[in-house]
Amino acid sequence: MYTGTIVFSELMDYLPVKAFRKCVTRYRGHHKVKSFSCWDHFLCMAFAQLTYRASLRDIEACLRAMQPKLYHMGIRGKVSRSTLAEANEKRDWRIYADFAQILIPVARELYRDDEFDFQLDETVYALDSSTIDLCFSLFPWAKFRKRKAAVKLHTLLDLRGNIPEFIQITDGKYHDVNILDILIPEAGSFYIMDRGYIDFWRLYQFNQHHAFFVIRAKDNLKSRRLYSRPVDKQTGLRCDQTVVLTGFYPGKDYPDKLRRVRYYDAENEKYFTFLTNNFTLEALTIANLYKSRWQIELFFKWIKQHLRIKAFYGTSENAVKTQIWIAIATYVLVAIVKKRLKLDISLYTFLQVLSVRQFERTPILQLLTNADYKNSIDVQSRQLNLFDL
Repeated sequence: MYTGTIVFSELMDYLPVKAFRKCVTRYRGHHKVKSFSCWDHFLCMAFAQLTYRASLRDIEACLRAMQPKLYHMGIRGKVSRSTLAEANEKRDWRIYADFAQILIPVARELYRDDEFDFQLDETVYALDSSTIDLCFSLFPWAKFRKRKAAVKLHTLLDLRGNIPEFIQITDGKYHDVNILDILIPEAGSFYIMDRGYIDFWRLYQFNQHHAFFVIRAKDNLKSRRLYSRPVDKQTGLRCDQTVVLTGFYPGKDYPDKLRRVRYYDAENEKYFTFLTNNFTLEALTIANLYKSRWQIELFFKWIKQHLRIKAFYGTSENAVKTQIWIAIATYVLVAIVKKRLKLDISLYTFLQVLSVRQFERTPILQLLTNADYKNSIDVQSRQLNLFDL
């Protein structure tokens, strides 16, 4: 019989603890802390994410019920609702943000050679944001509307492996396009964006950094056609043009040429117009690249359904950001473990299994490869069988 570490502890063994300690030291996370360390705090919150605990009281009750196993989970401090609440309130959220940013490159490296829908050597990113609605009376710092609060999760998603490369958490009033001022364009990479990110001065910075963008154009775009390329209209393409902007401010902000691709979606009976600074790819590939942007919408939907980021354990800005960053770190950790163990299951299935078997002493690989087990009968048992087998 296996008598090694429990599942939760085996999962946490994939985390770089030394790197976490450096993050704690950087922000003085243990200043005036006597017993409940930042690592204890992270483990408790990660456990809550993996098992989808509803509240701090729920976390406390669940962990105290398993008190003899807390040491084997790596938790050394006493777990209580008040201690967790204080840690969420006072421990600097940047500790967990920096730690998640350490895990992200590890995951991206593991998924770098994954199959992609397009035969491109360049990295393809999708940029978008998702709004998490909050109660204004409880979260007055999260400005959004007059009687409504919210936070925005701005994400740059690597479409090869669906690993977030960049994440920024802001209040709901922060406009999406302002996030382009924070991003540092990566030369040679493709950035897929919706029309909410149209700002031609900012897009021109991508061009200056030799990065490519594919963005949906607004209906009121003013441009002048220089010349056209032939297209196969049976594929849905309607035109492939080289244009320059004719509006006074757009033309001043983006003085270079742009490529305009128009596509008709027969399924939805809708026209789409795309702008890009790439003139080498096929026009149909440009349209399909924008279509792949839908993966970031699925990413937002997935993490909202399977991680605890819609209901929060605290109401302060620090508590909300701490919970979101630990949720992201947990998501990336599970993706890393799945890849390193070469598990041929979905991330959803992996999380579902982990959520109910955290305290078992079965190796994770065996836990997931022995799913189709057969019931064995103990011939030495004196219990009579109720049914013929």
